[in-house]
Amino acid sequence: MTRSPQNQFDPPSASRLVAEQLVQRSPQDLIFVMKFLGESQLLLHDHFRGFIADELARRGATLERHPLLQLFIDAHANELREFVFTGVSLSRQFRLPEIETLTGDAEAILRIDIWDALAGHIDLACRRFAEQADAIPAQLDQMETARRDRGNAG
Repeated sequence: MTRSPQNQFDPPSASRLVAEQLVQRSPQDLIFVMKFLGESQLLLHDHFRGFIADELARRGATLERHPLLQLFIDAHANELREFVFTGVSLSRQFRLPEIETLTGDAEAILRIDIWDALAGHIDLACRRFAEQADAIPAQLDQMETARRDRGNAG
């Protein structure tokens, strides 16, 4: 599966080798989870906003008596929504072989796509880190100096 970006005679890059190792482990280690998007997020959030407001009103906590209650309601509606969606996502996971069977992917095209995406993102992550790496030694020196100064001041 290791393909070279230049030509077939170039040695594969480290990112391509690690991507290949990850894809080889994918039947055991890769899962696909559901994620609810768009209006589904709003529908469930609105449901929990109403539920929380009703439950609190039954207990005497209303927006009229507590002007900041809406912030509490919204925050907890978000938490309950995420609890539901995360719980459903975790209980309905699909492994790579199941997805390949469901999609009829006999040639493992999905694995090649995953490998390509992994290799590209690994390369990007390494490039982004390398672009910022020149500044790290100076930042470490500053932190050490500040730590020593705090230690000497005490």
